[in-house]
Order: sequence, then structure tokens, then C-alpha cells
Amino acid sequence: MPRSPVSSLLRTAALATLLIALPVVHAADTPPAADAKAKSDLELPPLPDDKTIHQTIRLNGKPFNYDATVGTIKVRDAKGKVIGEVVYTAYTVPGSSPNRPVTFAFNGGPGASSVYLNLGAIGPRRVQFGAAGDTPSDSSELQDNPHTWLDMTDLVFIDPIGTGFSRALEEPAKAKADFYATEPDIKYLSRTVYDWLVKNGRLRSPKFLMGESYGGYRAPRLARELQTQLGVGIKGLFMVSPYLDPAAIGDDTALSPLPWMINLPSMAASHLEAQQRLTPEAMRSVEAYTRGQFATDLLAGRSDPGAITRLVGKVSELTGIDAVTVGRLDGRLDIQTFLRELHRNDRKIGSVYDANVTAYDPFPASAERKSGDPILNALIAPTTSAMVDFITREVGWKTDAQYKALSYEVNAAWDRGASQDKPVSDLRQAMANDPKMGVLIAHGYNDLSCPYFTSSLILDQMPAAMATPAKLAVYPGGHMFYSRDGSALSFKRDAQALFAK
Repeated sequence: MPRSPVSSLLRTAALATLLIALPVVHAADTPPAADAKAKSDLELPPLPDDKTIHQTIRLNGKPFNYDATVGTIKVRDAKGKVIGEVVYTAYTVPGSSPNRPVTFAFNGGPGASSVYLNLGAIGPRRVQFGAAGDTPSDSSELQDNPHTWLDMTDLVFIDPIGTGFSRALEEPAKAKADFYATEPDIKYLSRTVYDWLVKNGRLRSPKFLMGESYGGYRAPRLARELQTQLGVGIKGLFMVSPYLDPAAIGDDTALSPLPWMINLPSMAASHLEAQQRLTPEAMRSVEAYTRGQFATDLLAGRSDPGAITRLVGKVSELTGIDAVTVGRLDGRLDIQTFLRELHRNDRKIGSVYDANVTAYDPFPASAERKSGDPILNALIAPTTSAMVDFITREVGWKTDAQYKALSYEVNAAWDRGASQDKPVSDLRQAMANDPKMGVLIAHGYNDLSCPYFTSSLILDQMPAAMATPAKLAVYPGGHMFYSRDGSALSFKRDAQALFAK
């Protein structure tokens, strides 16, 4: 899911760091009797007890049975007071060995629930969203997901505090400090994983983590926290369209060539796909130019009279944007200009999550774009309706609380600290701690919110001993490449190789 629900923040570092993480402890740290005495700062009706139902889908032409559970895990402060409740949705195969793998999935934002990975990517059922032609009024009826991972692993989808039905039980200022910042986020979510394992007797299971977008920022940090602080080893990481290096993202005046370099291949891929010429071979040529002459000409600037001329001509050729427009920008084509100009003749605008998914521009005469993102605007209705219907009607977990597929409030409240190198550092350290831990980083070619070339450059800088366990896979599509059947199938096949280890 998108790493930021606010379009104006799409290219900013929506991250947070607290120098000292507030300690949180969970249900296992205090006697169960303390639950009855716990008092919230807010007067909120209690959430329902955990509820499990038995369901069946058809998978590979055969019935496939599983249990679906909606439940909660309490978050406590250092004094044992309940300060939050995390709601999760779990799909497990009854009667399985305690050694069956289990995968914990997180989405991004900050402020996104896990519904996108659940009902869009790897859960047993899905609702269509994120592809060309999807609209808010499309059916929210769930269908069996032929690409579910449930035949490979049990699945636990976790909604961070402030998303889904998960909630803080504190006043906003206290909740902001305890939940809406990078370090507390990692502390309480890693403890949530630990508590679910203890609660369900699954500490012997091979454990995997999946994070999409900002969830991809979380995943390596959660792995290291679990390894070194909670005593839980992680067999594998799946990072889906991850937001790994905020420091590489600059503005339109960036001196570093990195912001321009990481965006250009995805722009070129979008243009190639529109011409039905997108192939791995074509992209290797784009990447070679980006690492070579493009970077050289960017750094040369006006010290080389031919540099800008070369930039303008080649960038225009690769992206399909006319040379006059690219020339006004000295060859430095920014994302918003690209998305506006790519489809201007059709009076449409492209999505930052997949440049070839468009919507009509409601203000085509405006000098600047004034509308929201085509994918972001289209997916809230079907995902919210489908998830609430599933939880409240099918599972019977009844609540009158509002479900937040995307929380603008959480995103706005997030503490955007200065430390931004943590995910790559923690990825290196987690891999060094456990050489047997596999890593699959998956992207869509057309994604301009978290471009795949960032991950490519990061992996190229990894120590040689760590490069082998990590794989980068790039599929047709955008940020939610799994909305395309072919890409979802390829993603599952690549995941099977990691589970097989």
C-alpha cells in the first residue's frame, strides 16, 4: 500500500525517530486479572472477544479449508496499563504441524491498515483494486484468490494503532508519543508479533515478515528487533515496493544525482509499457545509461556545454515527454511534471503508484495539478467496504467503531525525525546476524512512489557475502503490482523458492 496517504507528501520523507523509545510491555507481562482493572484515558466501548470461523475456497481446482480469526492484542506501558489495542486478521490451516510457517504482514503509510496485502495480494480472498479501470463504485464482493499464499504459510495481517480497528487508549498527545513515531512503532509491533506467537503456541514455526511500502521500511527493523531483543528468529523477509532509503529522495533542486537516477528507469518503463515494448532487456539498457552517462552528465552540469543537450535528448527519448518540456527543466524531469505531461493530450493524469493508471483531469486548464491520485482515490471504497463486511458480517466480530483503511490523521501526526538510514542499516545487520535468513525485495516497474531502482542500487552496495541471500524481483505494474494476475503469479513463484529454503 502507498507509503503516504497524502499526495503532497508522496516525495517527502514521511518517517519518524525518537531518541528514546518509550517502553511498552504487553499482555504477557502482567497477570490476566489486570485486564479488568485497566482504565483507559478515553471512554471507548470495549472491542469484541476474538472470533474464529471456518471457511473454504477453491485453490488449484480443489477445496481448501482454513480458519479465519479476528482478534486483538493489548499494548501496555511500563506500568502494565493498557494503552492500545492492535486488531489482527489471521488465516490458519487447522490441524497443521506446529512447524508450519507463519507470515506476519504490514502495510505502509504511515497510516495504512493491512487490508491491501490481505485482500489484494496474498490473503485467501480478494477484491480488485489498483489496476487500470478500477473505480470506487466497483463491487466490493470478495472472490477466491488464486494467488493466495495460504497453501505455503499461515498468514497474520496486523493493523498498526490508528489503522483498521486498532486504536490507542490515550489522549492524542500521548498516543502520538507512544505510537506515531519510528522507534515506538518498531517496539510495539515487534512485541505484537511475539505476543501472537505465544498466544497461539507458534514459537516453533518458521517465521516470515512481509512489509509493503513504509511496511518495507518496518520489515528489516522488526526482524532485527525480534532477533536481538525478543529472541525470535526470522527465516525470511518479503519487502514489497519498500521505502528503503529516504535520504536518496530529494527535491527539484537536488545536487545529488540520486533522486533523478532512481526515478528515470520507472518513467522509462511506463513509456515502454505504453508502447508494448517493456522487456527486461530494454530495462537493462535504461539502467546502464542511468548508472553511466546520465549520472555523469548530471554531475557535469554547465562545466560540460554538451551535458544538458545530451540529457534533454535522451530523457525525452526514454520518457516520451517532448524535448521542449524536458529542456525547460535542463533534463531533470520531476515526477509530477512527468505524470501530468505523459497523458496531457488525453486530458488525463497518471498515478504516482503506476504511471499508466490514469483518471480524467478535472482541472486540465490549470497550470498545476489540483486533483488526487487516480489509484489512491479509487481503492478506499472497495477495500473498506469489503473488509468491514468480512469482519462484521462474515466473521461476526461486531463493532460500531469506524474502520480506517487509510488514516490521514496518523500520517499527519507522524513524528518525522532526522534519522533516516535505519532500514538499510538494520537490513545489513539482520542479514549478518542470520546468514540463513532469505530476503526477497519485490517492485513494480511503473512505481514512482517507491522506485525499484533505489533497491537495485542498495543491493549493489551490499557486502558480497550478503548479496547472495537477497533477491530483487521487478514485475510489470506499479506499487501494487499484485493487482495484475501475471505479476501476482510470478511473485508467488519467487516466494515459493524462499519458503523452500
